Amino acid sequence: MAIRQGLLALLSQGPRYGYQLRAEFEASTGATWPLNIGQVYTTLSRMERDGLVAPGEQDDQGRVVYTITEAGRAEMERWFGTPVAQSDRPRDELVIKLAMAVTAAADVRPVIQAQRVATMRTLQELTRAKRASVAGPAQRLVLDSMIFQAEAEQRWLDHCEAVLTASPQTQERQT
Repeated sequence: MAIRQGLLALLSQGPRYGYQLRAEFEASTGATWPLNIGQVYTTLSRMERDGLVAPGEQDDQGRVVYTITEAGRAEMERWFGTPVAQSDRPRDELVIKLAMAVTAAADVRPVIQAQRVATMRTLQELTRAKRASVAGPAQRLVLDSMIFQAEAEQRWLDHCEAVLTASPQTQERQT
């Protein structure tokens, strides 16, 4: 759903055509969420159907410029005013992987260690990117969020290791 509202937010700054929306969306999110141009135009078609955007005339290059409607502004404002529920976020594959490894009586330590190494590498790359960046505030917020998520994942992996080390069932599996 965030793509739809993200495109509305960009259109609230003025009329845009599809390729502009895609480029600005990717720039605003620090290119962490690449959009397929087909996805942009499909979303624009649905938003036009729903009365959230209005297409203009084609320019001399055949591009259609879209503008946000009052209904689109209301939808965008509703999105900005509504907190994101945890249940609206995608499933966390790492959580599922560790839960299934424990359930399958696998040795979870190598799974945790492999993830810890990968997460630390990601954290280092993000920190370097942040230092080297001359990005605007939107890209900075995206990078900060990704860094905080990686740090939280590291803490959670430490917690998992501590819980599993203290668990009698895990200790039986390791012997």
